[in-house]
Amino acid sequence: MIELEGVPELVDPVMVAAFEGWNDAGDAASTAVAHLDREWKGEVFAALDAEDYYDFQVNRPTVWLDGGVRKVTWPTTRLSVVRVGGEKPRDLVLVRGIEPSMRWRSFCNEILGFAHELGVELVVIMGALLGDTPHTRPVPVSGVTSDADLARTMDLEETKYEGPTGIVGILQEACTHAGVPAVSLWAAVPHYVSQPPNPKATLALLNRLEDLIDLRIPLGELPEDARAWQLGVDQLAAEDSEVAEYVQSLEEARDTAELPEASGDAIAREFERYLRRRDGSGPATGQAGGHATESGDPAPFLRDNPGGRPRPSKPQRPEADDEGSVDDSSED
Repeated sequence: MIELEGVPELVDPVMVAAFEGWNDAGDAASTAVAHLDREWKGEVFAALDAEDYYDFQVNRPTVWLDGGVRKVTWPTTRLSVVRVGGEKPRDLVLVRGIEPSMRWRSFCNEILGFAHELGVELVVIMGALLGDTPHTRPVPVSGVTSDADLARTMDLEETKYEGPTGIVGILQEACTHAGVPAVSLWAAVPHYVSQPPNPKATLALLNRLEDLIDLRIPLGELPEDARAWQLGVDQLAAEDSEVAEYVQSLEEARDTAELPEASGDAIAREFERYLRRRDGSGPATGQAGGHATESGDPAPFLRDNPGGRPRPSKPQRPEADDEGSVDDSSED
């Protein structure tokens, strides 16, 4: 039995989870949860025992100095709570960690144990994958679920994906079997600029989360970071004629594929988001100056993904699948 001491009764709680590793291209998903934790000043209330789930030769602990005293930080998964006030108060349970090396079923059972004890009404798991998508266009974010009823009521895709999966897919299935409503949000990151951070993908995930749970998220400087990131990649791409030509081919393929989808409903959704952010007293309040990324050069290296995937010589339209809307064969 999981006993939670010092955790107050939560209001309409939603669990939001992300895990570093294979399901986190460009660190987009884990950075999104870190942003929520920072902006709303989350309080850690639990950490899973690292000995149970991690291979320390794969995810090594780190040693650091605290006032001259050496300490060790072990790789693990931590849970924190953020209290969100306002006209529609809703609390979040944030789960952030590293994809476990072993005992995935026990790992998911522990997470679900916390969800049950806290009265979580919905689990949202965020991930990011590498895909043939241009950095100059809006980041594709797909929402999928294994629950047919949830797919209909929340306008999501019902997953029919078959193939290798990560902890995101396993946790979603564990939620489904436990009767806990669960959704996965997947952002597509350009494979030719896969190095983290990717604030544009992080921003896209947070925007989709806003729409999904009807909760206004303070974005801090994340929109500015996303614009700086795109400008930096634009400049680097302009210096390489092969990359520039390839990006143009991806743009043409993307625009052609999405032309029929530029419907009145899609335009209306974007306009509604714009009105929500203008409504009231301006931008949502939060910790001043919150960054979703560390300071430094916003433009990552232009290169093939770490798995060694070669840059295609001619455009390829993204192939849809149900776990992430674009080909996820090159996920980290």
